[in-house]
Amino acid sequence: MAIVSHASSLRYINRYNFTTKQASTTSSSPSSAQGSRDSRPSLALVRRDEVTGSTYPSLRHAVLDLVARDNARAEYLATRLSPAYQPPGFSGSESKVVSGLDEGSGEYLVRVSVGSPPTEQYLVVDSGSDVMWVQCKPCLECYVQADPLFDPATSATFSGVSCGSAICRILPTSACGDGELGGCEYEVSYADGSYTKGALALETLTLGGTAVEGVVIGCGHRNRGLFVGAAGLMGLGWGPMSLVGQLGGEVGGAFSYCLASRGGYGSGAADDDAGWLVLGRSEAVPEGAVWVPLVRNPRAPSFYYVGLSGIEVGDERLPLQAGLFQLTEDGAGDVVMDTGTTVTRLPQEAYAALRDAFVGALAGAVPRAQGVSSSVLDTCYDLSGYASVRVPTVSFCFDGDARLILAARNVLLEVDMGIYCLAFAPSSSGLSIMGNTQQAGIQITVDSANGYIGFGPANCG
Repeated sequence: MAIVSHASSLRYINRYNFTTKQASTTSSSPSSAQGSRDSRPSLALVRRDEVTGSTYPSLRHAVLDLVARDNARAEYLATRLSPAYQPPGFSGSESKVVSGLDEGSGEYLVRVSVGSPPTEQYLVVDSGSDVMWVQCKPCLECYVQADPLFDPATSATFSGVSCGSAICRILPTSACGDGELGGCEYEVSYADGSYTKGALALETLTLGGTAVEGVVIGCGHRNRGLFVGAAGLMGLGWGPMSLVGQLGGEVGGAFSYCLASRGGYGSGAADDDAGWLVLGRSEAVPEGAVWVPLVRNPRAPSFYYVGLSGIEVGDERLPLQAGLFQLTEDGAGDVVMDTGTTVTRLPQEAYAALRDAFVGALAGAVPRAQGVSSSVLDTCYDLSGYASVRVPTVSFCFDGDARLILAARNVLLEVDMGIYCLAFAPSSSGLSIMGNTQQAGIQITVDSANGYIGFGPANCG
């Protein structure tokens, strides 16, 4: 079966794999993106089920689990990015924090080595967090992870951060003095009640065969939450404590990634091609890339926002209220790029217009199917009896007249054998999130130093 997008050269070639020839129209691009991916630390991205070993009796069961995680992630981001949100203060080692739902910190993990000699660990990739941390011995309170706990006592390069260090004053939730761990203590709390607490330290990380000395990490001795079996979290946010911010001149404040299209999701089969992550500006963005200015939200400085001016279905611009996606003074609006969310979330007005236009374009062409839920993946089609199906394109129109034309694989998500659903959903809070389904198969370069994000065609899955 083939699914072809109208007005684009993006083609669905079988149930799970797509080929992309051209993902977007062109616009001006920063001259700094050049070089070879091989000259910078390169890491393979793996999906969470490869680490947890989760298997499902059917694809639909896997999608139902995915929807539950996706809803939790969207609610977490909505709370975190709410203008009324206030991060919790440092509560010390005796606080009692009750964990709620899994905050869905990420669908993708990377394999890194910590310390000397290096200890391999899986870390969740989170572009909306700054602090990089791992669970550490002695474990005063820890969740179950796939790898053995990191033991700082066995590492020759582990060095605790002192209370008088400027590093200790960067984090708003750090403390010094009489804590049970000594030195500079940190705490990162998530909106659902999950948290990590421990000591800040300088340590050597080995990233894709490249050893980097003196990276500030959190050595978590008290951790609560469901972090998908990973040992901790790799923060790639826009703040100075993120891995990208710390490496600074080493990577030029940039990183690139490519998320492979979903293949055999939830079937228990090995999925070794989930994509890649490259730290640095060395990854050349292919010809024909779209470059879009990044937007800085002072209320959420760790997140990468892009300015969205409109959405098109086919060749028609959706009739949306002017300024619907515009960033407001209280920090609401615009679109958050998030690899941890699967289905793109839009304000109710925008989602309803997109859904209605898409349904209207396919009216009578293919049969409808039952949705997964009333709020997520509610617009579905039964394509099991078709050898070829043409579907309308969906395009994001960014500030500055740049357009990103999505492939069929970025618009429809298979939820059962031959059943495909529109991979967009309404946002309960009005927050807009560009999820990983819409990012899949597109080479994305975040160049925070120059204030741009690039969307370029790539075939990584």
